Amino acid sequence: MTRIESARKGFITEEIKEVSRDESVSPEYIAKGLSEGTIVITRNRFHNIRPLAIGKGLRTKINANIGTSKDRVNIEEEIEKLRVIIKYGADAVMDLSTGGPIKELRRSLIKESSIPVGTVPVYEAAVRAVELYGSIKAMTEDLLFEVIEEHLSDGVDFITVHGGLTLKAIERLKKDRRLLDVVSRGGSLLVEWMVLNEKENPLYEHFDRLLEIAKRYDATLSLGDGMRPGCLEDATDRSQIEELVTLGELRDRALDEGVQVIIEGPGHVPLNQVELNIKIQKELCKGAPFYVLGPLVTDIAMGYDHIAAAIGGAVAGMAGADFLCYVTPSEHIRLPTIEDVKEGVIASKIAAHAADIAKGIPSAIEKDRLMARYRKELNWEGQISLSFDPEKVARLRAEIPPSLQEVCSMCGELCAIRTVKRALGNQ
Repeated sequence: MTRIESARKGFITEEIKEVSRDESVSPEYIAKGLSEGTIVITRNRFHNIRPLAIGKGLRTKINANIGTSKDRVNIEEEIEKLRVIIKYGADAVMDLSTGGPIKELRRSLIKESSIPVGTVPVYEAAVRAVELYGSIKAMTEDLLFEVIEEHLSDGVDFITVHGGLTLKAIERLKKDRRLLDVVSRGGSLLVEWMVLNEKENPLYEHFDRLLEIAKRYDATLSLGDGMRPGCLEDATDRSQIEELVTLGELRDRALDEGVQVIIEGPGHVPLNQVELNIKIQKELCKGAPFYVLGPLVTDIAMGYDHIAAAIGGAVAGMAGADFLCYVTPSEHIRLPTIEDVKEGVIASKIAAHAADIAKGIPSAIEKDRLMARYRKELNWEGQISLSFDPEKVARLRAEIPPSLQEVCSMCGELCAIRTVKRALGNQ
């Protein structure tokens, strides 16, 4: 029996109790969200980690992507990235490896990870087809589903599957004359396969087979956005929205079978369209948890795309997005370094926290209230401990030390808080 089926029968499991404590909501609220498809719990039966709940009324979660490419294969470096991701508060990690011993890296990450691990199985299926037969055209439907089952049997907690990318969607793409066609890597691989083979996407045509596999592992399907906009000019166009309609239909089929579903959302969206995109998804997909890449609110922030994504992510989260995928400073440029990963996580955490304050999440509001008290008290240890990067805060304070220990070197003895305390007799 899956989590959804169990919740519908009225069972309050230990797992539900655990996430309800983490989220400061009632177990009944979690169970209702599971049964209605507005909340998912991401944990594979074979991955011994703390369960993570994503969805309506809960804290905004963030995901961080890592993984190799053929240009750089270093398993130890990817493991170190995982450690950094966990240290700075990511809620989940995705292994997007396309180079080197993909299977070995995935299994190493799952073993090391204390947070949910996601993957995009079509990457590995495409790589295998090219290695074995010389072309992605030779990727059989059976190979794709075998790789999917292999990922889940290894303990992967959620998988991205681009089931909404159909032959009809490709025809729409041609009519739309998009500036940046398809920027989803998984989506582009499936487009190429469908065009070369003149066949429908197996993840759409054989969606029931996918559901049967996911149900055995009680895994979460993240329905990928193969038509997500890769630039502002393509945002909220018919290709994107028509795929979203298809994803909403697949969401209904999955829920009927007791399979948990997340819907993936856009990439590049003008700031004034971010809230609109969230509302459209929530309507078409009946409140299913929404997972967004950023979104980035400008196309020209290269080197600082983590900031562009954090701006979009804060607005998206405030509007109802449930899961933010981080973006690093090296997005669109190179494979991210360990430092890039750290910067990306922190930027995304700030966005998620800002969104949670706007949503009225009590734990988020209390952290800021506590920080204000620490500042009034000139309690530097407290301020540092509450920051997103305590080591950096401590280092910056030590680099230009203040003349008076209780203040900072910007205002020194003219510190406003110290001055008013003295004036009001509270010093």
